[in-house]
Amino acid sequence: MSYTIYIGNKNYSSWSLRGWLLVRACGAPFTERVVSLNANDLTGVYKEFSPSGLVPCLVDSGTQPETVVWDSMAIAEYLAERHPGIWPAAAGARAWARSICAEMHSGFRAVRGEMTMCIKESVDVRPWSTALQRDIDRICAIWSESRKRHGGQGDGGGLLFGEFCAADAFYGPVAFRFRTYGVQPGGAAGEYLAALLAHPYMREWERGALAETEVIEVDEPRIIYRDKIRS
Repeated sequence: MSYTIYIGNKNYSSWSLRGWLLVRACGAPFTERVVSLNANDLTGVYKEFSPSGLVPCLVDSGTQPETVVWDSMAIAEYLAERHPGIWPAAAGARAWARSICAEMHSGFRAVRGEMTMCIKESVDVRPWSTALQRDIDRICAIWSESRKRHGGQGDGGGLLFGEFCAADAFYGPVAFRFRTYGVQPGGAAGEYLAALLAHPYMREWERGALAETEVIEVDEPRIIYRDKIRS
């Protein structure tokens, strides 16, 4: 195997973060290629390596012909076939993890639309919409219930299933979003948020994001919410 993960700007690209965390967690060496979101908007350069024209995209050049895997859920399954630990080992925990990842993958439209990922920022744009509050409440419930049911497994490091797995990768962008917009859950959900933000993989990505200088205006909270912040 010889992995290359294509990603967008680390400060903004939530889907890229999921794919990167998955390949980081598998333990195999990999190369990352950061390709600007702005450059893709101008030239469609993602189509050169990703059939969907989107990121993340994983290329395994260790196969003949090389294998191209796009979409973070597909990347999770591809890596899980080759590396232990992407999903929890116990069948019940694995089913739960897949379910909450699928829910994250297909839902939470208000979080995606109203809380763009921008790791460098910290803003208060309350009051939140009813739809956004509903999404936040559901995410916190998922975190609390997952910790209650499965968090005692592994090293007990405060994550959803003990050891870092695909579920943590899928909720990683939410953790950064919650920090940016001042969402502060209580109880087990708050403990999980703190543990995930402190995880070495998340801190590694964050360092890369903070080093970036390119601005993606459509994802900048201070531009999106300029009127609300001013008032």
